[in-house]
Amino acid sequence: MSFVSLAFLLLFLAAYFACRLCKTREQKHTVLLIASYVFYAYWDARFLLLLIVQTYISYLLAKRIERAETKAKAKRLMILGVSVSLAILGFFKYFNFFIDSFAALFGIQSLGALNIILPVGISFYTFQALSYLIDVYKGKLKARDRFLPISLYISFFPQLVAGPIVRASDFLPQLDEDRPMTRANLAEGFQIFLFGLIKKVVIADRLAVGVDAVFASPMNYSGLSILLAVIAYSIQIYCDFSGYSDMAIGVAKAFGYELCKNFDMPYLSKNPSEFWQRWHISLSSWLRDYLYIPLGGNRKGKLRTKVNLMLTMLLGGLWHGASWQMVFWGALHGGALIVHRTFREQSALRGIHARSGARKRIASIASVAGMYLFTCLCWIFFRAQSFPDAITIITRIATGAPGIRYYYVFTLVFAVFIALASAVGYRRNAGHGFYPVLDLSRFWPKVALLLAILLTLMFFYAGDTAFIYFQF
Repeated sequence: MSFVSLAFLLLFLAAYFACRLCKTREQKHTVLLIASYVFYAYWDARFLLLLIVQTYISYLLAKRIERAETKAKAKRLMILGVSVSLAILGFFKYFNFFIDSFAALFGIQSLGALNIILPVGISFYTFQALSYLIDVYKGKLKARDRFLPISLYISFFPQLVAGPIVRASDFLPQLDEDRPMTRANLAEGFQIFLFGLIKKVVIADRLAVGVDAVFASPMNYSGLSILLAVIAYSIQIYCDFSGYSDMAIGVAKAFGYELCKNFDMPYLSKNPSEFWQRWHISLSSWLRDYLYIPLGGNRKGKLRTKVNLMLTMLLGGLWHGASWQMVFWGALHGGALIVHRTFREQSALRGIHARSGARKRIASIASVAGMYLFTCLCWIFFRAQSFPDAITIITRIATGAPGIRYYYVFTLVFAVFIALASAVGYRRNAGHGFYPVLDLSRFWPKVALLLAILLTLMFFYAGDTAFIYFQF
C-alpha cells in the first residue's frame, strides 16, 4: 500500500478515528498493530506471516537473553537470533545473487536460480529486529514481557517498508507513555506529510520521466543530455526517498509518535563523512553502531580503521541491492571515506588549514561542489542498468559525445528550486534542514497551506508512484 493511494487514505482515517475512540494505551496499540498488518498484507498477504514469525523470534529470544544465567549463554542466544534474522534476509534477498556469483567465479554454466519474491521492507524491519536483540544483549534496553509493543515497534506502518530505521530504544519508551493525539499534532503531521508528498509526486515522479528515458538507452543521447539526466536523478532519488521519510514522520506525528530525522540537506555536505551524517541518517548511524564500532571502529589503529570503513560501506552497498554494482557503489563511498580520513590526518599533522575568512569560504564552496560531483558519479553506478551502461554514461559525458539532445526542462526548474530551498534552510537553521511548519491559528498561513495543496493537485505527476527504496 503506497502513501499515494486512496487505500492508504482510507486506512489512515479508519485507524486515526479508531485510536481517538480508544480509552487505554493498549487499545490504541492494538488498533495501530491491526492497521500495520493490514498495511503490510495489502502488498502480499503471504509475507505477513513471515513478518510475524520474525518478530516473535526476536521477542522470544530477547526475553531468554535477559534471563540467561551466564553471559556466554546470552551471547549464544543473541548470535542465534541475529543469525536467524540474517538467514531469512539472506535467503529472500541474496540467494540468487550468491548462487549466480559462485557459478560465474568457477565457470559453472548454471546452478539454477529460484523464483524468489523479495518481501517488501524486509531490509528495514530486519535491521529493527536486530537492533532490539543486540541492545537487550548489551543491557541498553530491557526485554519486553508482552508481544504487543515489540510487534508494533517492528511493524509500525508509517516506517515499515522504507524507513526510517527506528531504534527500539527510541520507540519503545514512547509506547510506555500516553502519547496525545492532539489537533496540533495532526496539523503539524499533515504539513510534514504534505512537504514529503510534494517532493515525491511533484518533483521526483516528474523528473523520473527524463531520467528513465536517458538511462534506458544512454548510447542514443548526447553527453550533455546524459549529464543533465544524472543531475536530475540526484534530485529525484533525494526527493523520492526523503519524501517518503517525511510522509512517514508526518503520519507518525499525527498519532502522537516521533520518528527520527532521516535526511538533513545532504547535498550541502563538504566531505564524505558529513554526507553520511546527512543522507539516510537512520541507516548510516545503524551501520556505525552495529557494524563499524563492533568491528573495532577507530580504536585499533589507522590501518584497521580504514579497513573497517571499507567493510562497513561494502556491506552498506550490498544492503541496498543484491548486485555487484551496489557493492561497487559502496566501495566508492568507502574509498572516499578513507581518502578523506587520510587527508584530515595529514592536514592535522602538517598544520594545513585555511586561515583567512575568504579562503575558508572558497574552500567550503569548492568542497560542497566537489562532494556533489562525486556523489553524482556514484549515483551513475547506483542507477545504471549494468556496469557497461555506467561506463558508457561516464565516457559519453567526459567526451561530450553527440546524440539525441534531450534537455528535460524540469531538471533546471527543480534544480533551481532545490538550491533555493537549501539556501533558505541553511540560513534559517544554522546549516541544517527543518520542516517549515505554519501556525494555522492565523489567516495567511492557512491561505499558504491551501495554496500549497492546490499547486500539488495541479502539478503532480499522475504516472507511476512507486518509491525507489521499496525495492530494498
